[in-house]
Amino acid sequence: MITFSYLIFKRGAMRKLILRLRELIKFRLFRPLLLGIGNRMGKYSTVGDHPIFDNQQFTWTDLLENNWHSIRKELEGILHFHQKLPNIQDIQQEQNVLNQDNYWKTFFLFGFGIKATLNCQSCPVTTSLLEQIPGMKTAFFSVLSPHKHIPAHKGIFKGLIRSHLGLIIPGKPGDCVMRIENEYIYWQEGKSVVFDDTYEHEVWNNTGEVRVVLLIDVIRPFKSHLTLINNKIINLIGNSSYVKEAMENHKKWENNFYSEPLIIDQAVKDVRL
Repeated sequence: MITFSYLIFKRGAMRKLILRLRELIKFRLFRPLLLGIGNRMGKYSTVGDHPIFDNQQFTWTDLLENNWHSIRKELEGILHFHQKLPNIQDIQQEQNVLNQDNYWKTFFLFGFGIKATLNCQSCPVTTSLLEQIPGMKTAFFSVLSPHKHIPAHKGIFKGLIRSHLGLIIPGKPGDCVMRIENEYIYWQEGKSVVFDDTYEHEVWNNTGEVRVVLLIDVIRPFKSHLTLINNKIINLIGNSSYVKEAMENHKKWENNFYSEPLIIDQAVKDVRL
């Protein structure tokens, strides 16, 4: 006799199998293909092909740095609920390869061009600033717990460029650090760094406090004949099952999070302040 528990077990086992197959496709086929295309395109970018970029190439970094206190104020309201924030792998299941614990939390505002409406309502100033950035696709607060280490990894496509705005950087200089290839980034509060995440990078928070940056992905600028191709590839990624499932996961979390009266009361209070 087939029991309900057995059916639940089989369903869970099937889901794990599908996830493993997706991982196989992603890392053996999809990822190498995108990296190969991106590596060929990188040298034609109007900002060059470097692990770390000069902020002067991206004027919107001044906009963020000039308003970082306002962004941090909204972040502080969110951190009242630190433990309720989703882990990176709760949203993007493929990130289980990179992270399995509860020490890398996220608060998404945009994901591949899709607006997290309720979260954005909690951070109106940050949202307004982000919407002024040309080609902004993804933005979220990346919250690392004390003594958290994110192992070495690479992004999958050079058509996007990543930025971090330091918001809460504890410890002495160098305690919170990111290695990208053979170079090191030491975050500073109120300062942006711009880099290419397809180069190998890893992160350490060697302090007893949380480290928070505002992580932003923007469309990489290319010479005109490649801009269309780059946008097409980004749209294909955005319409993939990986991204759609991640946004569904986030929508479920967002709806559950804001259904709690305490969350709603705090969000209203923070916006009024």
